[in-house]
Amino acid sequence: MDAPAAAEGCGKHIVLVHGACLGGWSWYKVATLLRAAGYRVDAPDMAASGADPRPLREVPTFRDYTRPLLDLLASLPDGDRVVLVGHSLGGVNVALAAETFPDKVSAVVFLCAFMPDCTARPSHVLEKFIEGKWLDWMDTEMKPQDQDGEGKLPTSMLFGPRIIREKFFQLCSPEDLTLSASLMRVSSMFVEDLALRQPYSKERYGSVRRVYVVCTEDYAIVEGFQRWMVDNSPVDEVKEIAADHVVMLSRPDELVRCLTDIADKYA
Repeated sequence: MDAPAAAEGCGKHIVLVHGACLGGWSWYKVATLLRAAGYRVDAPDMAASGADPRPLREVPTFRDYTRPLLDLLASLPDGDRVVLVGHSLGGVNVALAAETFPDKVSAVVFLCAFMPDCTARPSHVLEKFIEGKWLDWMDTEMKPQDQDGEGKLPTSMLFGPRIIREKFFQLCSPEDLTLSASLMRVSSMFVEDLALRQPYSKERYGSVRRVYVVCTEDYAIVEGFQRWMVDNSPVDEVKEIAADHVVMLSRPDELVRCLTDIADKYA
């Protein structure tokens, strides 16, 4: 893809939020292309992810996990607004960010991502996904972190090599698969903590423009479940990309075109 002229982005600010077990590094292709096109781009590591030094045991709640994103938005000057893009579990991060700072968000983009609604607790979409057996978890390791059985820490999760290859990265290059497998970190879906939280409100999260990007070749959060979430909580616009779950690595050019269209329309 030839990068558009640098003036095209006009300094519009896009914040890219990774999914579970990944980090800001997963956006390296997309961030490079967006910056070349004149957009301001941040791709922060959530707590205990990417290059963040904390172990998962020091991140007991989903808000703790999301803290780097919330701190980034809190640091923005008055009047600055961003386009938030959440991938996979990152959809719940960007929803929390929009609930916390609705005045700093011009649009929220859910990229084959879990998307909470404004009526159920934020754990609801995750619980529906798990209970509905939408994914064969294959060699994913899920373990309790609490040795005393008190359940105060979220269940840990680490994707194994088979599920990565067959369900997440099936359209990615061998090089990106190798890179990603070496950088994966233990994470969590934080279902236990999210089940204790109140629904995100119509007045805050619900007031922000929302776009859902469906990935039609996604074998992780399959297209049927993505469309169920859109039906459950309608958005301003739905876009499609013929891509696997890790679309930012397998189809970066198409994704950049999609995100620049969204930023130019809503930012």
